[in-house]
Amino acid sequence: MSGFLLNERHGPVVMLTMNQPDKRNALSEEHEMLEFVEMCDQLARDTSVKAVVLTGAGSAFSSGGNIKHMRDKKGFSAGSPLQIRNAYRQGIQRIPLALYELDIPTIAAVNGPAIGAGMDLSCMCDIRIASEQAQFASSFVKLGIVPADGGAWLLARTVGAPRAMELMLTGETIDARRAQEIGLVNSVVPHAQLMEAALAMAHKIAANPGPTLRLSKKLLRESLHASLASSLEMAAAYQALAHYTRDHDEAVRAFLEKRPPRFTGE
Repeated sequence: MSGFLLNERHGPVVMLTMNQPDKRNALSEEHEMLEFVEMCDQLARDTSVKAVVLTGAGSAFSSGGNIKHMRDKKGFSAGSPLQIRNAYRQGIQRIPLALYELDIPTIAAVNGPAIGAGMDLSCMCDIRIASEQAQFASSFVKLGIVPADGGAWLLARTVGAPRAMELMLTGETIDARRAQEIGLVNSVVPHAQLMEAALAMAHKIAANPGPTLRLSKKLLRESLHASLASSLEMAAAYQALAHYTRDHDEAVRAFLEKRPPRFTGE
């Protein structure tokens, strides 16, 4: 890996930091997309990880795409329509497929502007905690393009179709408080307390059994586009798996014995 995505371990919590502050953590290079995909694959296979926090280095969470590349017809903007289509499919579209589908709970700690693909990246996470300095914009329309990174699908499921339509068709920038009002972020905290708040949430999640966390996230994700009957069938199957984990037995014993549980991830 090139070092775009830094990895820091805090017990059962992993903190990922996009580390290109000089370009405001823009997502424009193939290796950056590959790092997200490879990192998600590594995390998915590490059963000791119970939560992930994603943030950006410097003053921005992520400024989205590279506008100079658009001007110069480079990167995703290079070549024929077929080549551009394939560049998106083989590049940035791999991030939502990897990050959104990761079965580990994820928290976006939005430290500054999350613009275009940066805003969509935050929506790929399960929970969003914003600094008072955060800003959000689905600004693609202002550049004469559409959100090709899954933004339309993600945003509608985050704030609802009418709000998503408003944000996408105006391209307006909103502040952290407005983002909280419309349900785009879970909470807003003072900038200096952002990482403390995000890690506190991550550790609160990580205090629960790892296998059940992953099953619970998967159940909720799949239930978003399943019928009630299908969701119930899935829940019954996942519950059968959960009942046979040692962590379930330990949780029951600890509850009855009025003591903190000692989970092993099994």
